[in-house]
Amino acid sequence: MLYEVLDERFADCARGDKQLETVYTGCRWAEGPVWFPAGRYLLWSDIPNDRLLRWDEATGTVGVFRSPAGFPNGNTIDHHGRLVSAEQGNRRVTRTEHDGSVTVLAERFEGRRLNSPNDVIVRSDGTIFFSDPVYGILSDYEGNRGESEIGASNVYRIDPATGAVSLAADGFDNPNGLVLTPDESQLFVSDSGANLIRAFSVADDGTLADDRLFATGPADGGFDNIRLDDAGRLWAAASADGVHCYDPDGTLLGRILVPEVVGNITFGGQRRNRMFMAATTSIYSLVMSVTGAPRTFAPGSR
Repeated sequence: MLYEVLDERFADCARGDKQLETVYTGCRWAEGPVWFPAGRYLLWSDIPNDRLLRWDEATGTVGVFRSPAGFPNGNTIDHHGRLVSAEQGNRRVTRTEHDGSVTVLAERFEGRRLNSPNDVIVRSDGTIFFSDPVYGILSDYEGNRGESEIGASNVYRIDPATGAVSLAADGFDNPNGLVLTPDESQLFVSDSGANLIRAFSVADDGTLADDRLFATGPADGGFDNIRLDDAGRLWAAASADGVHCYDPDGTLLGRILVPEVVGNITFGGQRRNRMFMAATTSIYSLVMSVTGAPRTFAPGSR
């Protein structure tokens, strides 16, 4: 069984492929898939092996994009088509320029080193939100063992004009996945440590308000990253429990059952209806009957 239907509304989501396709296997712990539509390729992190890998859709080939890579976790694409990465090992957020050079966007908050940035997302005006749990400093497996200088795990905001790093939201155990709604009015944040997803309203200046609980995860596995489809459903990598699908009202509609522990997911492909799943040693894909939420990088949208 691939799809587990818990609510009849999930039936419309389960009309795509009937089996998973293995895109690649051979990672130690796969995370952070990001789709580059202009090049028709997928990048993802193999964290313990300290590398970024690239899969080309046209040829099906996989190669090393960067190694060493700073033990990156989450990756995203900005409004200029550049890679933005959360580097756990280097305790920083970076941007890869079109010429291949790397620009450091954030590595400290109020003079103290970040813990180990985990996920990152870019708003249409260039504002960057990123989560900063402690996973990358707990051992040398997914980063470099170290102490938290901040003493808390928060979500931060990078100002697009000044580059200043400010506190966006706190009160987390270990914040992880981030996703903005297409109109950028809401930000969802998964807290892997507390095993829940919180939702915030986003003001024009990027400040967050109206903190509320959206969903609570399964007892045997915590939430990792999260994505939205174009109908407003939220899809969550839910550790050993596969991929969860939630209605906008917070109801768990169903699950995609995956043979390995799922860390991260993203939508891609030419029609954005192909879900890529980073699951332990492998990258799986599923061409679906749903479509990922569109990008919102329209000039002048803010």
